[in-house]
Amino acid sequence: MKVSLQDALAQVPGAKGERFAVAFERGSITVEVYAPRGRDPQSPHKRDELYIVAAGQGTFVCGDQSDRFGPGDFLFVPAGVVHRSVDFTDDLVVWVVFYGPEGGEHPAGAGA
Repeated sequence: MKVSLQDALAQVPGAKGERFAVAFERGSITVEVYAPRGRDPQSPHKRDELYIVAAGQGTFVCGDQSDRFGPGDFLFVPAGVVHRSVDFTDDLVVWVVFYGPEGGEHPAGAGA
């Protein structure tokens, strides 16, 4: 199945002004497109998530770490960790992939 960025972005903003839209779901995987404008009001999520930057630049704050990002970059956020984009350009668009169980998956070597 193919989902284009253009098709996913056609659903943003949502009926209530949401800056994200679900583009695909199967099993434990949910893929969204997220295009914040002005500020990123996210709060921690219950599942692990991956971000793939499609457009724009900024700084990603995840816990105590912050990193500059741009198109093509991949970002990971463990479940429950405070995170957000700051100082980002008005054209920011990211794919967001939520996966796994609530509480997140165990890191390699952490046991069952």
